[in-house]
Amino acid sequence: MSQTLLTSMAEQPAYDGQPAQLIALTNANGMQLVFMDIGATWLSCEVPVKGEIRQVLLGVGDMEGFKKQTSFLGATVGRYANRITNSQFELNGKSYHLTANQAQHCLHGGVQGWSHLRWAIKDQQAQKVVFSMSSPDGDQGFPGNVEATVTFTLTDDNQVLIDYTATTDATTPINLTNHAYFNLMGADSGTDVLQDTLTIKADSYLPTDNLGIPLQQGLVPVEGTAFDFRHGEKIGACLLKEEQQKLVNGYDHSYYLGSPSLDTPVATVLSADKAITMNVFTNKPAIQLYTGNWLEGTPSRTGGHYQNYQGVALETQYLPDSPNRSDWPHDECWLEPGQTYQFSTIYQFK
Repeated sequence: MSQTLLTSMAEQPAYDGQPAQLIALTNANGMQLVFMDIGATWLSCEVPVKGEIRQVLLGVGDMEGFKKQTSFLGATVGRYANRITNSQFELNGKSYHLTANQAQHCLHGGVQGWSHLRWAIKDQQAQKVVFSMSSPDGDQGFPGNVEATVTFTLTDDNQVLIDYTATTDATTPINLTNHAYFNLMGADSGTDVLQDTLTIKADSYLPTDNLGIPLQQGLVPVEGTAFDFRHGEKIGACLLKEEQQKLVNGYDHSYYLGSPSLDTPVATVLSADKAITMNVFTNKPAIQLYTGNWLEGTPSRTGGHYQNYQGVALETQYLPDSPNRSDWPHDECWLEPGQTYQFSTIYQFK
């Protein structure tokens, strides 16, 4: 499949009229990843499972499908992942107005966020690729000239390491993540993820309105709610049982992790057939659980369309709307000149 993808994705021009550049990484176990410079997008993740190759990442098969999909499949999103309320924030007494792309709010960086732009390929090796992005002052309304990189590394113990860095010449909010959707039973199998078992090591989550904007009350305990995945639960066990889920057709909520290290997984997904496990490691303070509530009609890589709940995203990030919420238990979303934004996320398959 990967070799076909390397050809098919480049057959049609991207947004800028030029073909995409594709990169494949392969490890000693035969696991193979495919990435694209448009959106620094993770297109494919083929993992050996009991002697067979299983595609566990949702994705498209050609550029036409990539342009049609609005689900950010596998894309690197920025300058600010998740929502910023009313597409604005204040900094040092000045109001900044961002491009709105979800009603009046700014989602994943705005109308022309980094998920839609061509990243430069800075370095390429057999098991690593580095993409870089130069974002000018005023890009989608954000202040400061920002230089960013995202590095994808495939290790021989089936880890996908994603390392993010960014610098700026003026104070600006930065929040980078990858919007991969996983289906451990097989992304092209037609199954949903509701029978997979999910664990999230978080004691609190963030209630939102129907557009994903955090409520004023802030974080609430998961204990005794349908949001408690601390001990492992099937994703579909309590689906749509509470008003918070009904508002957004499933789970689309941020969990507060505190100050995690890269040594201990913050989340785990076990496939319904128990043949493959994905562990998620990060040093970001929060993780967004999204159960593909609105995937229906999204083009798939086989020429068909995905349905709701056919993929689960576990996006490591800051809590949404951090630039407007000084009450959040972290304040790192502001990047200052002279500082380096540096965070990592690892998806490991066993």
